[in-house]
Amino acid sequence: MQDHTSKASLDTSIALQKFGVGQPVRRKEDDTLVRGKGRYTDDCSLPGQLTAVMVRSPHAHGVIRGIGTEAARGMPGVRGVYTGADLAAANYGPFTCGLPMKSRDGAPLLQTNRLALATDKVRFVGDPVAFVVADTLAQARDAAEAVELDIEPLDAVTDAEAALQPGAPQLYDHIPNNVALDYHFGDTDAVNAAFASAAHVTTLDIENTRVAAVPMEPRVGLASYDANTGRYTIQLPTQGVSGNRNTLAKLLGVPNDKVRVLTGQVGGSFGMKNISYPEYICILHAAKDLGRPVKWTDERSTAFLTDSHGRGQQIHAELALDAAGHFLAIRLSGTGNLGAYITGVAPLPLSLNVGKNIGSVYRTPLLSVDIKCVVTNVTLMGAYRGAGRPEANYFLERLIDRAADEMGIERLTLRKRNFIKPAQLPFTACSGVTYDCGDFAGVFADALEHADYAGFAQRKKDSRKRGKLRGIAVGSYLEVTAPPSPELGKIVFEADGTVRLITGTLDYGQGHATPFAQVLCAQLGVPFDAVRLEQGDSDIVHTGNGTGGSRSITASGQAIVEASQQVIAKGKAAASHVLETAEADIEFEAGRFTVAGTDRSIGIMELAQKLRDAKLPDGVPSSLDVDHATQGPPSAFPNGCHVAEVEVDPDTGVTQIVRYTAVNDFGTVINPMIVAGQLHGGVAQGIGQALMEKMSYDASGQPITGSLQDYALPRAEDIPLMTVADHPVPTPANPLGTKGCGEAGCAGSLGSVVNAVLDALKDVGVKSLDMPLTSEKVWRAIREAKQSAAA
Repeated sequence: MQDHTSKASLDTSIALQKFGVGQPVRRKEDDTLVRGKGRYTDDCSLPGQLTAVMVRSPHAHGVIRGIGTEAARGMPGVRGVYTGADLAAANYGPFTCGLPMKSRDGAPLLQTNRLALATDKVRFVGDPVAFVVADTLAQARDAAEAVELDIEPLDAVTDAEAALQPGAPQLYDHIPNNVALDYHFGDTDAVNAAFASAAHVTTLDIENTRVAAVPMEPRVGLASYDANTGRYTIQLPTQGVSGNRNTLAKLLGVPNDKVRVLTGQVGGSFGMKNISYPEYICILHAAKDLGRPVKWTDERSTAFLTDSHGRGQQIHAELALDAAGHFLAIRLSGTGNLGAYITGVAPLPLSLNVGKNIGSVYRTPLLSVDIKCVVTNVTLMGAYRGAGRPEANYFLERLIDRAADEMGIERLTLRKRNFIKPAQLPFTACSGVTYDCGDFAGVFADALEHADYAGFAQRKKDSRKRGKLRGIAVGSYLEVTAPPSPELGKIVFEADGTVRLITGTLDYGQGHATPFAQVLCAQLGVPFDAVRLEQGDSDIVHTGNGTGGSRSITASGQAIVEASQQVIAKGKAAASHVLETAEADIEFEAGRFTVAGTDRSIGIMELAQKLRDAKLPDGVPSSLDVDHATQGPPSAFPNGCHVAEVEVDPDTGVTQIVRYTAVNDFGTVINPMIVAGQLHGGVAQGIGQALMEKMSYDASGQPITGSLQDYALPRAEDIPLMTVADHPVPTPANPLGTKGCGEAGCAGSLGSVVNAVLDALKDVGVKSLDMPLTSEKVWRAIREAKQSAAA
């Protein structure tokens, strides 16, 4: 028979095997979410709350001559009607971009300094110019329709390249030629010399299409103000409460501690909810002015107008190679479409992040990037899943396939010839970023095997017999994740036997509660079901950079590990008192503090409770609680290879993805089931952009894809069953060896899907097409190619 200590240790060991790192533990929150028991911001209400409705510009560009509010003010239930003049009197700050980016001449990024409500000009359809607060939503809507707008229309420009042309409409007097940032990276002379000496140069003009984020949950806010304390509180769906609190406090002109941000469940974001929006300042102002809570909920139609979009570039891409097919240099130039206002991160994915990621898994010596970030009369652009990483990998994979065809080198051979080899790691890429580890050729080989690449020729023959065109392509990728930033790891042992884990990242669909609990259980041996994750209250989450850039598991993981080490150190000091021995004799393993060489021990949960009630001498910790902020690990480099196989119906242009394989190096995988889910979601979004999604505008700046009736999203039938495998090379850069996975699906899918369709279309003479590869676009290309061949 085992003694109590041995049994407790055995039970803990079994629990760690079941819930530890690497186990496919089911997500803690799923039962709540699938049963409709989640609590999103729109589910929240406060006593006496009012409702706000925004009044928006119907013009893409125009001068505000007047805003008539008298009729609206006199309507039933109306408590307030506000314009830009009202907010200007409150002296709120402008929305700016905090990135310290500079143009090639050293001049700083030119700010658009957006106000919450436009006062002089409107610059895109949907630009807010006023808002109404009333007792009910119906009353607020009626009054909003009664607001009279006198806007003198101006010519609009929606295309970034058109915005650069002489005579194009100018959005801002202080932004000449509409260029807010003329970004440059690289040694131009060295790159030009490499191209001049190259045996072959491949060039492509590529459109990286603008897409809408379309999360399940639209934006919403519920604001209140405490006149006694001078404190604002706002409930929002965000990607991190600490950063959003700081931004809102700056805009309001108050100290950070005068703003509280609360976030419950979040129905998706993909980068879009990581910035502050004018509506939030508007309802905070009204809550203070009226002395009552004010709620605003967006609708899908206005979300298409006003939520930040993603992507949006016109790129001229070039690859220089020697006679054997070795890469010599990459040269990128073109434009990025910022939209009407510059958000907090917009220039980053359009310029710098493209440069940081374009090197991918290949040993290209030289790189130059020249991208003009341009303001236009369309919706603002922001981060969207990957934020520069997917497009960079896409540009390069498109170039490689084209170069292989032009040089007569087999596509796989050309890639193998240029992979960074394990012996060359650490490797400083042409971007200047140093990759610490990886097995790029090994990942590639695994992907080809899992995809049965060798059997493709027979499958192609079978497709041809059925009148279908079949294509296959690989999409290798590497991502540079978010740079270091402070992150919170706070651990609190509660009286009810639970353990609160508080971090500054925020779960908006990733499933943080389960893998974070797995990490904590592995470190401290606490019961898995006892761990309760908190991320959504800025009063508690005092530090953190939110979720984004595939950083959550690396940043929060390191914070949890470091905080756990502090818990153990405190526990050893406390256990030495409880077990009446020297602290140096205390050992910790699997959740128990033990006197070395004896069977005397105490579990961590029991010790935490004993400290709560005990009278302790000086020097003995009164609790095991830890409030720790890490400086964050450096960027990691998740990478992989995706293989897409498609069939195209030449009579209709319809493309079907018939096989999809993804092999990835995410370093240490904490929960393979959650990682697979993240990968599936990213691939789905990549397929959407590749085959069907695009935000389009007419010549006057009116959006023509402004609802789900005319903006195509992938459905379940469009997403194939996927073969997913891991090829982990844990990174030494953080204590868990993790690399991040949230954006990898997009990074691997764009190039593999588009190149697979182009591979299928080779048989009928189609050489190049831009996303989205809609059935109509593919059908027309096939038709034109056949007509050209016949002529």
